[in-house]
Amino acid sequence: MPVHLRGIAALLIVTLVWGTTFPAMKNMTGYLSASWIVLCRFALAGALLLPFLWGVRWRDLRWGILAGVVLFLCYVFQIEGLALTSSNRNAFITGLNVLVPPLLGVLLGRGPWAERLERRILIALSLSVAGLFALCWEGSFSWGRGDTLALLCALLFGVYIKLMETVTRKVEKLMALTASQIITVAVCAAVWLLITELPQDVPAYTAYIRKGLELYSVNLIYLGVIATAAIISLQTWGQSHSSANEAAVIYAFEPGCAAIFAYFWLGETLAWNGLLGAALLISGMIVSQWSTERPATVLAPE
Repeated sequence: MPVHLRGIAALLIVTLVWGTTFPAMKNMTGYLSASWIVLCRFALAGALLLPFLWGVRWRDLRWGILAGVVLFLCYVFQIEGLALTSSNRNAFITGLNVLVPPLLGVLLGRGPWAERLERRILIALSLSVAGLFALCWEGSFSWGRGDTLALLCALLFGVYIKLMETVTRKVEKLMALTASQIITVAVCAAVWLLITELPQDVPAYTAYIRKGLELYSVNLIYLGVIATAAIISLQTWGQSHSSANEAAVIYAFEPGCAAIFAYFWLGETLAWNGLLGAALLISGMIVSQWSTERPATVLAPE
C-alpha cells in the first residue's frame, strides 16, 4: 500500500478512536469531576511520552506549555458540558471547531486565499447554524448550559488549531511539543483540582475518588494510553503523509463516529431532527475545509 494511502488509513483510525472518547468520558461524568478525568487521562499519557522531553530545548518546551494551557481549557469545557447534555449533542457541537481556523483567517485577512474563503465560510456557517437548530429542536429550540460549554470548547479547539499551525513550524521536535503540552494539561488539571475541590472531609473524599478511579479504571486507561498517547502519535504520522485538506475532511466525520459509538455504548439515539442536524453540521464542517490552498494544520485531539 502506498505511503499516502497508509497516511489516510491512519487518520481514519484516529477519527474512529476520537469518536469513542465522547461516550467513554460521558460514562464517567456522573461520578468524577472534569478535573479528575482530565488529570488521570493526561497524567497517564504524559508519563508514557516523558522520554521525548529528554534534551528538549526551552524554545520547544515553552510552545508546548502555551498549547497545553489552551488544550486544558478545551477539555474542561468539553467534559463539563458532557455532564449536562448528551454525548451526541456534545460531539456535534464540539465538532464545529473545524470552522474556527478558516473563519479566523478570514477575519484577520491573512493569506492570498482569505478573500476566496468568504463565500465558503458563509455557506459552512449557514449549514452549521441550520444543523444546530435542527439538532436542538425539541418542540421548541432547546439550548442549555451544557450546549454553551460545548460551543466554548469548539471555539477554544479552533484557537488551539490555529496556534498549532504556527507552533509546529517553530519547534525542532514535534514529539517533544506533543509530550510537553500533554504534561502541561495534567499539571493544570492538578492545580485546578487543588483550587476547586479542597474537601473538608479528606478521608471520605479520598475514599470516594479511589472508588471512582477503580470503577472507571478501564475507561481512564483507554483514554490515556490509546486515545491520547498512541492516537496523537499516530495523528502526527498520518498528517505527515497526507494533505491538510484530506485530514480536515476525514476529521469532520468524528461527530458521526461519536454518535455511532454513543448508540452502542450508552444507548443514545438521534430523532429525525437530530439526524438532519447531524448531516447539516457535517456538511458545514466539510465545506469549511474545502480548499486546496489551505496551509497545513495540526488538529486538536478529542
